[in-house]
Amino acid sequence: MAEQREEHKDLERHRRETQKAIIREQVIQVLGEPAGLHKVQVRRLWEDHYRVNVLVGPDAASAKIVNSYFLRSDSDGKIIASNPKLAKRY
Repeated sequence: MAEQREEHKDLERHRRETQKAIIREQVIQVLGEPAGLHKVQVRRLWEDHYRVNVLVGPDAASAKIVNSYFLRSDSDGKIIASNPKLAKRY
């Protein structure tokens, strides 16, 4: 029983990480890639709601958030709502 619970946790973790990667891709696809992109940080807030920060800079110590969004996605990770609205910037 404990092994099944652990397997379920692993599958759920994998599903969430896959959704985050899909969201990350979509954000960069819409925005474009800013010069000096360090990272696109996707954090799950609850259910299908996420906070996404686009960071630029040469390293983690000096990276700055240049764009920040609250997103909602469907179960496949497709973005269905964004505040502010995602638009081409770079």
